[in-house]
Amino acid sequence: MIELSHLSKTFTAPDKKVVALEDVNIRVDAGQIYGIVGYSGAGKSTLVRCINLLEKPDAGTVHVDGFGGIEMRKGRPFYLPEDGGSAVPLTEKHLKTLRRDLGMIFQHFNLLDRSTVFENVAYPLRHTGRSRDEIRTRVLELLDLVDLREKVNAYPSELSGGQKQRVAIARALANNPRILLSDEATSALDPDATEAILRLLKDLNRKLNLTIVLITHEMAVVKTICDRVAVMEEGRVVEEGDVYSVFSEPKQAITKKFVQTSSGMGQIETLIRANSSILSRGDTLIQCTFSKDSVGEALVSDVSRRFGVNMNIILGNVELLHGNPLGGLVVLVGGEPEKRAAAIAYLRDHDVRVEVIEHG
Repeated sequence: MIELSHLSKTFTAPDKKVVALEDVNIRVDAGQIYGIVGYSGAGKSTLVRCINLLEKPDAGTVHVDGFGGIEMRKGRPFYLPEDGGSAVPLTEKHLKTLRRDLGMIFQHFNLLDRSTVFENVAYPLRHTGRSRDEIRTRVLELLDLVDLREKVNAYPSELSGGQKQRVAIARALANNPRILLSDEATSALDPDATEAILRLLKDLNRKLNLTIVLITHEMAVVKTICDRVAVMEEGRVVEEGDVYSVFSEPKQAITKKFVQTSSGMGQIETLIRANSSILSRGDTLIQCTFSKDSVGEALVSDVSRRFGVNMNIILGNVELLHGNPLGGLVVLVGGEPEKRAAAIAYLRDHDVRVEVIEHG
């Protein structure tokens, strides 16, 4: 559906150059909800704006099935026809064709303050050749879809943040795009509104077979609705995969940090700082991740009996990701050093990912 190849983008300021994207490669399949996560300045918003060319990359190719590709050559965009024909300079007509398939929603809604909900949603339909009756029918259909029919004559100032975002989603879907780009769409919302908007996006993905590219700095958002995720840092994709694999076996330090903050397991650093005596007896502090292959086994009690070690659980967390269980434990292991080492090796042999946090 969407393939980004070797995208690069540098912004030039009076006193320095900022590399926003560096050789980024991503593939999003049709019907997926694809999350792109990273801290502020990681390049994720620049990346999503390169998909619809609100931002022109310096180099690389953007390909969208059914449209073709856009390739940057010496800073100039060229259109690559879907049928493999010769590349030609990109025109406004090409851009309009591309953007017709790409709806976009933003963090701050971008609604017209002096227009009603109806007028905001109808705005993209005004110059499409549709009659007034056709526009009205389509607007009401969209408002029903986002559960906002009763606010048809309200103004943005009369709406909550969650309702404003629903209007923005309805407007983005006005021309039946196959792809929805969401740039931090829940960041300005409270937790309840965030949950409701994520449920709506998941519902739209299922009902409309809508492909969604979702930009966020919150791993909890990714965990809730995404199928795959790319983790960005300093303009590069440092890790990518299906959500369960990334959460159960994060490889990069930044990914581990994101995963910990979304599960509550990140509290261990605070716990260690607050209680420096936790390792005073010479014990080993470990973090265990139990995947779907090991979460149902009574491994902690088994290890304790088998190797004669004390297994003191400090923190624990169990959740379901895409219907599969994922568990985490922070455990203080006491006993003779050889027995502790044997116990840790045994856990690893039984599909438990074990990270030694500290030795006493």
